[in-house]
Amino acid sequence: MKIKNMPIAFRARSIALGLLVFLPLAGIGTSLSANIEGAYTAVTPTIEQARANILISRQLQFTHFRDQAINDELADEVFDDYLDYLDGQRVYLTQEDIRDFQPLKAEMAAALRTGQLQPGFEIYNRVQQRIIERMDYALGLLDDGLDQFDFSSDDEILLDRSETEWEPDQEALDKLWNKRIRNAVLGQRLNGSGDDEIIEVLTRRYESQRKRVSQMRSEDAFQAYMNAFTGTWDPHTNYFSPRNSENFNINMSLSLEGIGAVLQSDNEYTKVVRLVPGGPAARQGQLGPADRIVSVKQEDDDTPTNVIGWRLDEVVDLIRGPRGSTVTLEVVPANASDETVTRSIDIKRDKVKLEEQSASSEVIELERNGEKYLIGVIDIPTFYADFQAMQQGDPNYKSTTRDVRRLLEKLRNEQNVDGLVVDLRNNGGGALHEANDLVGLFIDQGPTVQIRSSDNQVQVLSDQDPSVAWDGPMVVLVNRMSASASEIFAGAIQDYGRGLVVGSQTFGKGTVQAVRSLNHGQLKITQSKFYRVSGGSTQHRGVIPDIEIPSRVDTTRIGEDALERALPWDQIEAVPHTRYFDFSGMIDELRDRHASRFDESPEFRLLQQEIDFLREQRKTTMVSLNEDQRRDYQQQLEHRQLTIANARREIKGEEPFESFEAMEEYEEQQAAEAHGNEDDELDFIVREGGHIMADMLELDRRMASILPVDTVTAKAE
Repeated sequence: MKIKNMPIAFRARSIALGLLVFLPLAGIGTSLSANIEGAYTAVTPTIEQARANILISRQLQFTHFRDQAINDELADEVFDDYLDYLDGQRVYLTQEDIRDFQPLKAEMAAALRTGQLQPGFEIYNRVQQRIIERMDYALGLLDDGLDQFDFSSDDEILLDRSETEWEPDQEALDKLWNKRIRNAVLGQRLNGSGDDEIIEVLTRRYESQRKRVSQMRSEDAFQAYMNAFTGTWDPHTNYFSPRNSENFNINMSLSLEGIGAVLQSDNEYTKVVRLVPGGPAARQGQLGPADRIVSVKQEDDDTPTNVIGWRLDEVVDLIRGPRGSTVTLEVVPANASDETVTRSIDIKRDKVKLEEQSASSEVIELERNGEKYLIGVIDIPTFYADFQAMQQGDPNYKSTTRDVRRLLEKLRNEQNVDGLVVDLRNNGGGALHEANDLVGLFIDQGPTVQIRSSDNQVQVLSDQDPSVAWDGPMVVLVNRMSASASEIFAGAIQDYGRGLVVGSQTFGKGTVQAVRSLNHGQLKITQSKFYRVSGGSTQHRGVIPDIEIPSRVDTTRIGEDALERALPWDQIEAVPHTRYFDFSGMIDELRDRHASRFDESPEFRLLQQEIDFLREQRKTTMVSLNEDQRRDYQQQLEHRQLTIANARREIKGEEPFESFEAMEEYEEQQAAEAHGNEDDELDFIVREGGHIMADMLELDRRMASILPVDTVTAKAE
């Protein structure tokens, strides 16, 4: 089936810490390497890695924002996270293996403090051997042909095994893998593949995974182990190997030349976090957040390369390529019913051009009770600045603030707009100083954001320019993908009472990282947190809109509060700031009017149908291994998707699709023409932002030019 669409006091822990690296590297725990036979060559730690382990331990204890000790309790978390990384779906190890690991777990705290890497390497080697055994078992089943499998039973398979126990022994694991193979075969059959093609595709997949394991190096084990360690502080603290340190931010490397996507590891998969505005993937329109990459194919290759189980940097290297060439990604869509449901996406590689990320404007005209309102809309895809041109003294260098100031002058002086909508949906952030300067376009002057470091010192960034580019009313549109600098801007506008925030709860990325060099690689470590001028942090909670609009995005999978061990929300003292308008007297009426419009809006009803459909799919925990039942289930899904697609076409005055296949063909054609899938949600939500603006003007004409009313000094509530 294809789917389209704290203060930390620096204190001495051990003055002899630096000498402990010379202890024997294999001196902890009972060695498990003896269980590893010729199929896999066990990897071993190096002296350089042991020294790096000690440096990482020091940095985490003495400079991270979160103050915690390396003790047995933390070691238990490292152990669990490490196993989650290596076998998150509980499909390789057994309970027997877990029992074998217990002596290593008991000594892990001391080992992490002193650079004794053997516990992590022993576990890593055992898992790699188990993966090879599973691949051999799967390939053996395929060699025997598909006729051996029963597709008429009432068997089911659990889609997400991350919360289950490991199987008790190899026999139970064999039964599980028999189900996994049947599920994979069914998925291919429902995609229209014949049995011979299915055997070829699955054989290639499992052989690729097996080959990848046989090529594992010491650095693979060390990086996995250290990231399980650093991740117990927070999800944004990471270790980068020397190879990755050449471009430590792998997430952003694809935005330079490639497809323009931010990626991260997610168990065996590489997952899309977000798309870079103006990038090839965003323009193409089919790849989306939370999609998981299964394979990568170059345009001159006949067969794709399966990348399940690959390191993130290796997947990045495959996706990168010459500008103008095409790469094909096979992905499991975020809304897929199970991991066997994939789609192929062709993306032409290119550079992300600054002008394609630039702020832009338009004017929408609304007629309300015989009166016309002109609403200016400024779309800001990211917070950008041409640093090179700035350093060279170019007086015309591009930046978010400079571009928005120019757009505001045109909207105010030439187009005479009555109100303003600033669209920050899908804006993942960018240059912090641009967020600070952009706030300054809408206030006289004053603080914009507070930054609290690990030593409890608070720095306040402020707008020092008393000039105001827009003093009229405004609405800021946000969604779950609005993060970091976007949250700083939206939070400041909300705290100052300069406008209303409309949309869905933002991402909640309110931490600041620094990169520190080690003797071997680098450590990206969280050292600060952002706080609003009202004192509340943007971390974890993000910005809560004044008027909420539901979103398709699954907040259980995307957002800071969906990440393990994300730093919590907290608050500090507010800093004095001006309050321009008190919306409390009209907010209830604004919400009522908004709700009435949405009750009558076909676009909103359609959006709600999509949200309900996706929510139902997410609730599906088991799928049938009965082929007839599975086909019926697929037909139901396809019917729901076709109904929603045709409802959208009806709203646009277009002819409905006659079949699901016709819908797929149309969407593939749209993608091939680089149009992407049109997103009607964007248009009607922008329009709704304009209506909310018109409501504000109707309810209080004083908003035509907002002036300061008081100064806020109290602590945030």
